[in-house]
Parts: sequence; C-alpha cells; structure tokens
Amino acid sequence: MFNKKGQAAMEFLMTYGWAILAAVIAIGVLAYFGVFTPGKYTSGTAIVTAPFYANAWNAKPAGVTLELQNNGGETFQIESVDITNCGIDTTKVNVTASSKTTKTVSCALTTGDNFKGDITITYRKSGSSVSLTATGTITEKVTA
Repeated sequence: MFNKKGQAAMEFLMTYGWAILAAVIAIGVLAYFGVFTPGKYTSGTAIVTAPFYANAWNAKPAGVTLELQNNGGETFQIESVDITNCGIDTTKVNVTASSKTTKTVSCALTTGDNFKGDITITYRKSGSSVSLTATGTITEKVTA
C-alpha cells in the first residue's frame, strides 16, 4: 500500500538521537564531577619572560615563593616582584649573571586551592636608572 521507507529512516535517526543524547548527558555528568579539570592532574607552572627564568616556585598559606635565575648575561637589580591576587615584594636584590635569588610575596592563601596570578618583575641593569619589566604567570596548588 504505502511506502514505509520514511518511517524506517525516522526510526533509524531517532535511535541515533537517543544515543547522542545519552552521550551528552554522560559527558555533562563527568564534567560536573571535575573529571575534565586538568589542574587536578598536572603540576603547577611558572613562566617568566627574559632575562629571568622561574627555576622553582611554591604556593603556601603564607604566600608565594619564586626562585628566579638571571639568564641575561649581566648583573640586574630586582626592585620589586608583584603577583596579582597576592601582593608585592619590594626588597631590592642584585642578581649576577647565571645566579639565582629567591623572592617571597606574602599573602593569605587557602590550602588546597589552586592559585593563579600574573607576575611583574621590575628591575634595572647594573649602573642604569631606567626601570625594565619582565612579566609572567604562575599556577600552583596551595600546599601546607
């Protein structure tokens, strides 16, 4: 009598529709429970532009500590280290070529939280009065 090809095609598409809907719901549930949160599974990062290099870092409840290495080939005086969402350290320190210094920026952080901030290092070349800036970012889980 009538051609049933249209009904078969519609049933075929509905089956795929239900399968896709189930997959979307499963992905939504996994995302809700944090399965796709990469910060839970990766270590923190700290990146600073030249002439400095973030050799080591950590985030503790009392603040953020950065170990900076001078890769510039000459002596620099670090005037300040400013980290957004944390604070600023204004103690001046001279860093010779290829040497390291540790700077701690004090702030109140909560253990277990993921800390993210932008780093701004203000420095001068030895014997210069011109302030220069190096920038970067830090992402780290706060540990006790």
